[in-house]
Amino acid sequence: MTAQIIDGKALAEELRQSFKARVETLTAQGHQPGLVVILVGEDPASQVYVKNKVNGCLAIGMHSEKIVYDKDVDQQVVLDKIAELNADPSIHGILVQLPLPRHFDEEKVLEAISAEKDVDGFHAENVGALSQGAPRFIPCTPYGVMKMFEKGNVDLTGQEAVVIGRSNIVGKPMAMLLINAGATVTVCHSKTRDLNFHTRRADIVVAAVGKPKFVKGDMLKPGAVVIDVGINRLQEGPDAGKLCGDVDYEDCLNVAGQITPVPGGVGPMTITMLLANTIEAAERKAAVEAGARK
Repeated sequence: MTAQIIDGKALAEELRQSFKARVETLTAQGHQPGLVVILVGEDPASQVYVKNKVNGCLAIGMHSEKIVYDKDVDQQVVLDKIAELNADPSIHGILVQLPLPRHFDEEKVLEAISAEKDVDGFHAENVGALSQGAPRFIPCTPYGVMKMFEKGNVDLTGQEAVVIGRSNIVGKPMAMLLINAGATVTVCHSKTRDLNFHTRRADIVVAAVGKPKFVKGDMLKPGAVVIDVGINRLQEGPDAGKLCGDVDYEDCLNVAGQITPVPGGVGPMTITMLLANTIEAAERKAAVEAGARK
């Protein structure tokens, strides 16, 4: 048995094409969706991510801009800029690229973003809404994974799901979305005893642990749906420099029922769902203004 490949790149392109009409409608109403990305420092990976986010917006007719600060910038300068953007009616989404330099209070910066413009879904108010099953914004990577389940016709009801990783960005919101969809969820992490016990009974495995090729074929239940959130660059061996995920793709390919590749899996979906969240923010604002005029 060879696993069915869930092609995130193709799904992302399909969704982005569908977004164009929504953007055109909003723009014609005077509500062109606008996203601002703030980058502090010159981390090469962050620069690539920010460039891809801005280009993704522009490609479907959205307004987007990036604001870049030196890594030594005072935190208050960034907080003042966020306050300015919160008050700007032409901006619907604000994103601060993580990680931030060590002298920043990351939580304080994220909480400074208006919950109505927090298109990353990291604000405490939005995290709470997600936990109650009524999200305003879903964090982009887990949101993308849910769309991939939908595309792969994966019925989550009653399924045993294991999420490897407990970060606020992926692991925790991913677990909450699976719970809300009716799955029985186990969250595993670095302190989990006998990880294999959990993964071998799982119908669904979501790997977000940040360790290259961590999940092996013998850790899986035959036919499991395997979602690889990891993006790692191999440091040694004949494949040094190549990208790989948290799942040993070749080792798992003949065990899993469905699997996502790296690259070309979850990655393209993350930026796509950022676009979706920004468009949704613009649509909500347009609806509120239309209601106020009645």
